[in-house]
Amino acid sequence: MTDRKAELAESLARVEGRIGAACAAAGRAREEVTLIVVTKTYPASDVRLLADLGVRHVAENRDQDAAPKAAACADLPLTWHFVGQLQTNKVRSVAGYAHIVQSVDRPKLVTALSAAARGAGRELGCLVQIALDAEAGERGSRGGAAPEQLAELADLVAAAPGLRIDGLMTVAPLAGQFAGREQAAFEQLVELSSRLRADHPGATMVSAGMSADLELAVAAGATHVRVGTAVLGARPRLG
Repeated sequence: MTDRKAELAESLARVEGRIGAACAAAGRAREEVTLIVVTKTYPASDVRLLADLGVRHVAENRDQDAAPKAAACADLPLTWHFVGQLQTNKVRSVAGYAHIVQSVDRPKLVTALSAAARGAGRELGCLVQIALDAEAGERGSRGGAAPEQLAELADLVAAAPGLRIDGLMTVAPLAGQFAGREQAAFEQLVELSSRLRADHPGATMVSAGMSADLELAVAAGATHVRVGTAVLGARPRLG
């Protein structure tokens, strides 16, 4: 085993231990929570090592980095998640490799994703990104739609050819009533998920929590946690 593979294996084991302990504390089965490793800024070689170590879900947030990495790893049994703010001019590229887009936050993006998915002959899973710091009708500072827009966006996704509504995503807000209250924010997302499933029973994904707060997300009921630095190490600076 290479030094890097051993390092990743040790980090993965620590993160798995944290998730397992959080599930036990919350009275949940470990199988209820899926680990997504956020591989942004790290090379395709790390993705290959992670796949060898059993990782099956990886995430990227910049198409210019993700597209070549996904192409280099196309032979691996991976589910690719796109988690960054997505501009419509990048949608065609993202639709070529992503299996799930977690950052759907406006009608124009739904329309563009639908056209791109149909063009690529693929079905894309979509999560509506909710910004708990957004005013009604506005987007959040880190992307995401205001909670009041959830029903409209979910219905648009569900009705769009080539798209599938899979659930919700949020990032713990830095401002507003939930700033510094990560678990309360995640509990609010789970409440929104319950409302969503009343109209879209298949939309069961709740993506919340990262390296620093994954335990709080698991306690609140998240089904997917997005972990980067706790697995891969401190990120190199982008030039």
